[in-house]
Amino acid sequence: MNARGFDLAQLRTFIAVTEAGSVSAGAEHVFLSQSSVSEQLKKLEERVGQPLFVRSKQGMSATPAGVKLLDHARRIVALCDAAFDDMLGRTLDGEVRIAITDYYRPHDVAEIIRRFANQHPRLRLHVTVLPSAVIDSSADDNAYDIGLSLRLMEKGRSTHKSTSIRREKLMWVGATQTLRERPALTPPWPLVLLPATCQLQRRVVRLLDEARMPYLISHSASGVAGLQLALKAGLGISCLNESSIGEGLMPCPASFGLPALPAAEFHLLPGRPGESAHVTNARAALAELLV
Repeated sequence: MNARGFDLAQLRTFIAVTEAGSVSAGAEHVFLSQSSVSEQLKKLEERVGQPLFVRSKQGMSATPAGVKLLDHARRIVALCDAAFDDMLGRTLDGEVRIAITDYYRPHDVAEIIRRFANQHPRLRLHVTVLPSAVIDSSADDNAYDIGLSLRLMEKGRSTHKSTSIRREKLMWVGATQTLRERPALTPPWPLVLLPATCQLQRRVVRLLDEARMPYLISHSASGVAGLQLALKAGLGISCLNESSIGEGLMPCPASFGLPALPAAEFHLLPGRPGESAHVTNARAALAELLV
């Protein structure tokens, strides 16, 4: 009789490839060679008796069976990790308040928090999405326990000492339809901006001023979601980090001659002196999912 059940390593690899969208990217997440990952996926598909991926030049996407298995796989892996931590006395328990910048992977952050909650079911989470300026200014006010903020990098190096979680390119972007219909858009540049407290938006204005490029503020938004909405409506151009661009937006063509932008760095604020051990451990566990 054939043994029933799944190989945990195969499930971890399956999750990594599904989320990354390719074997090569998934292999980096599980620290395996591409050939090893391909072999694991092949064995998993043989195990379930049906294809789990649709392979194309654009990458790999899950079949209906793959989507179904993905939900099971995440819960199985989360339960296994929770059981292991519990046996080692590392179970996270208690309340944790998390503040996350609204620039951080807006299309993925809900899933990341869901996975974190599933992995640590005894942890009571309070999550708030805030502008980076608010997170940074509240660092010493005990307004939250774990803060994830965005900072700009100068000449490839962070201007602040922090725990780097993720780095992304910044790009000038606009509505896809508008840029395709008017590829020869010329100054004065219509800008969609956030409040002046946002360091990224301050940098946008400064770069244009330094380059002596005329512009006008066509719309002001209160947060990244509002900024994305105004950009998709074709109200102007602005700059966003790669993971914030999303559907309906695209990078401005190089022919616009817009100034080069610095890179962005997402980082976890350091723990406060005397913080609870469960907060310190929760920060370390969350960091593994945020990369």
